[in-house]
Amino acid sequence: MFDVLIVGAGPAGLAAAIAATKAGLSYQVVEKGALVNSLLHYPTEMVFFTTPELMEIGGLPFTSPNDKPSRMEALRYYRRATDTYKLDVHFDETVHALHREGDAFVVEVVDRRDAPRSVRARAVVLATGAYDFANLMGVPGEDLPHVSHYYTAPHPFYRKRVVIVGGKNSAAEAALDLFRAGAHVTIVHRRPALGDSIKYWVKPDIENRIKEGSVAARFDTHVVEITATHVIVECDGAREELPADGVFLLTGYISDNRLLRAAGVEIDPDTSGPVHDLDTFETNVKGLYVVGAMVAGKASGRIFIENGRFHGQVAIDRIASTLTA
Repeated sequence: MFDVLIVGAGPAGLAAAIAATKAGLSYQVVEKGALVNSLLHYPTEMVFFTTPELMEIGGLPFTSPNDKPSRMEALRYYRRATDTYKLDVHFDETVHALHREGDAFVVEVVDRRDAPRSVRARAVVLATGAYDFANLMGVPGEDLPHVSHYYTAPHPFYRKRVVIVGGKNSAAEAALDLFRAGAHVTIVHRRPALGDSIKYWVKPDIENRIKEGSVAARFDTHVVEITATHVIVECDGAREELPADGVFLLTGYISDNRLLRAAGVEIDPDTSGPVHDLDTFETNVKGLYVVGAMVAGKASGRIFIENGRFHGQVAIDRIASTLTA
């Protein structure tokens, strides 16, 4: 029996584990993939816009020779944080179900070899993020090998034709990166213009590239089908076939709420996120907390490492006070 089981070893989950360590609570972290698994989906050459200190957890300094840290530096930092605090993390284990049984939770876990085990805990903190689950478009060809919901790197697409679907920050940054690496880029967006939430220094850049014709764009346009060689789009009833050697469907991400629903957590119909106490992050199921990007549902873009890293401390403080009351 643990005091708390933490599901997810991203920055928010690790911060919760560090807080539990400092509070003297018994805990375990269960992670379905690798440490900070979501960061593995980030572009390999990515540089964070934020500064290193805003990514720190557990009071551990994040030192970097650069003003803004790279993806590789972030991965190294979170490995160091995990080792420094000797965090108990079980990798490649997926939570399939959880339910209350008396004054505790029973959590059913399966590892990558399908070996099951049950874990009992007085409280559960879910920190499963949102970046692992893409908003699927539901169009034919979405699962083809040359189609991805995550932007990777520009070099493989040098002198190739790439279609990017989406009109927010990730789509704009990917388009610029690919264009400058020699790719022929076309943006397809269902709205009449690019989103206003695009970073202020990126927006004029992408708009000028579109205006000068360096990056092609199809607005008020939606995808009908993806084939091995083309993306078929439609605008005002007229269809067009866009040649594509690679396709990036950068249409956003959402947290997986199936586990929450099964546990009895109420889901907000507007955000698709879990209903929770804004001060403690506790859901309507007593003892079950949500932290990090998953709290916002489909609006996960408003939760970043910079603010989500504090959720775990708040939740653990609440759990500790409840257990000692």
